[in-house]
Amino acid sequence: MLAKLVAAAIGALFFAIPASAAGTDPALAAAVAGAQRNPDHVVRDTYRHPAESLAFWGLKGGMTVVEISPSTGYWTDILAPYLKATGGHYIGAVGGEDRKHPEKFDNKAVYGDVQYTVFNKDKAELPNGTADLVLTARNIHNWMWVSGYAERAFADFHKALKPGGILAVEEHRADPRPMVAEARDGYVATAHVIALAEKAGFKLEAQSEINANPRDTKDHPFGVWTLPPTRRSAPQGQPADPNFDHTKYDAIGESDRMTLRFRKPGA
Repeated sequence: MLAKLVAAAIGALFFAIPASAAGTDPALAAAVAGAQRNPDHVVRDTYRHPAESLAFWGLKGGMTVVEISPSTGYWTDILAPYLKATGGHYIGAVGGEDRKHPEKFDNKAVYGDVQYTVFNKDKAELPNGTADLVLTARNIHNWMWVSGYAERAFADFHKALKPGGILAVEEHRADPRPMVAEARDGYVATAHVIALAEKAGFKLEAQSEINANPRDTKDHPFGVWTLPPTRRSAPQGQPADPNFDHTKYDAIGESDRMTLRFRKPGA
């Protein structure tokens, strides 16, 4: 019954933003096109659709944005310059106090005052009701391997946001096939993500097919990591197989992904 209700909600809330809509924010267009971006990230834009995704999520100038687990900085490279240009504030929530981040983000002339805080399975030091937008991109499947982590994460995001604040989610999508236990292949059911968010107090506002990839068959030998950009050729922890044929998986490209926008009620 729950699955049917969620499916109905998804259908009612479906929203696809045209690529041209992202061009209405010149500062965002400038950040996406900027020379500061890592060339390895830029070549992935065909799969990640940064301007369209950020416009769909509701990014606006002057916001305080918290990015969860920014890793090598795909989104940081866009968000920090954009927020600097528009009077906003970027916070990266990294794994621990000693977690390294690319030194390039120390360049205040380009990125402004980039700040970092802690977010991991044991500890979360996020803003307390002052963030306008929290972004989590392709992280949820990792949290599901630790009992209670995903539930706590969504509760932390709800606490971090202002009333009316936005939770932006991008995640590898298991649908239409069933999700495997703990999403061990990296693919998560949309209904599961919605249930986690609603349990924490969020309301699903919209979803988009911006990051859909119908070529993704979701039956790869090493899970989603068989696909670019990881291109795994052996089980995790084992040496790469030099004879593994990546051709089929490279042709698929990056994964099929859900793109969801949740709202914290209020204001």
